[in-house]
Amino acid sequence: MEHAEAVVIGGGQSGLAAAHALAGAGLKPVVLEASDRAAGSWPHYYDSLTLFSPARFSALPGLPFGGDPDRYPHRDEVAAYLGRYAARLDAEIRVRSRVARVTADADGFRIELEGGASLTAGAVVAASGSFANPYRPALPGLESFTGRTLHVADYRSPAAFAGQRVVVVGAGNSAVQVAAELARTSRTTLATRAPVKFARQHLWGRDLHFWLTRTGLDAAPLGRLLRTPPARPVLDDGRYRAALAVGAPERRPVFTGLDGDKATWADGTAEEVDAVILATGYRPDLPYLASLDGALDTAGRPRHRDGASLAHPGLAFVGLEWQRSLSSNTLRGVGRDGHRAARRLAAHLARR
Repeated sequence: MEHAEAVVIGGGQSGLAAAHALAGAGLKPVVLEASDRAAGSWPHYYDSLTLFSPARFSALPGLPFGGDPDRYPHRDEVAAYLGRYAARLDAEIRVRSRVARVTADADGFRIELEGGASLTAGAVVAASGSFANPYRPALPGLESFTGRTLHVADYRSPAAFAGQRVVVVGAGNSAVQVAAELARTSRTTLATRAPVKFARQHLWGRDLHFWLTRTGLDAAPLGRLLRTPPARPVLDDGRYRAALAVGAPERRPVFTGLDGDKATWADGTAEEVDAVILATGYRPDLPYLASLDGALDTAGRPRHRDGASLAHPGLAFVGLEWQRSLSSNTLRGVGRDGHRAARRLAAHLARR
């Protein structure tokens, strides 16, 4: 059976950063990517999405974005950048290679692919992200709603909702951006459990990420203190606060129930709704680790400390939200966490 020193599961930003770090540590990583290109989830995000951080703060290790460093790259720019990054990597990248199962093996791990192929590895990095596992909360009546229900992962543009009554559930960056975009052509409500919190995109002439980098909050474990919901605001250059102020979109507390094609609000009013879009986040997409004893908890969440598996010294995670810092699941942060994981795995393999 084929054996690899290290296997990286996922060829998006986290997997590519991990592969770069493993190669830098003297290992020969094999990257297994389920789709037909090494770009992760970026080609599948909504059409208008841009990075929330400027290009100068958003590059992976070893390859600047290029162009104006103060611009906010568009979705397609990011996907193209990741393709360039993959082409330069000193790593083997295998596309259309979806991992079905990882189990313990005498060589470390056995990685089985859909279709029957398999290989073994001394170390594994789980870097498959969360886009394929959107979180859909149990909202009252959602299962009986007869209108259109979708997660923001499946949203592309406002064209399909023109003239409709739309409710967007969520209070994060994507929720606010999508609701504001829809409000130009649809009657749109942003439904949140609490008023939306905003953070200024620019402070004293600099993008917020300049200050996060300068103070160390972006990279240090101390940044996890910002994890509490009231401190996780929507980044805004002024346009979204202004849009909510004029009711485009309007903001309401989350509906108290859905029934058929109607939503009932806290004040007792009910109205017909055409679509509900859930901008309610994601959860780690790690079903292939379910057979690896101790890798996941009973809820399917990874058991780790700063990305190192608590059960298997040869297993690491890269790209988890709040894995080690504020930026752990972002383009600007996965390189740091990938480097840390690679150091640990290289040391583990050297001890075997």
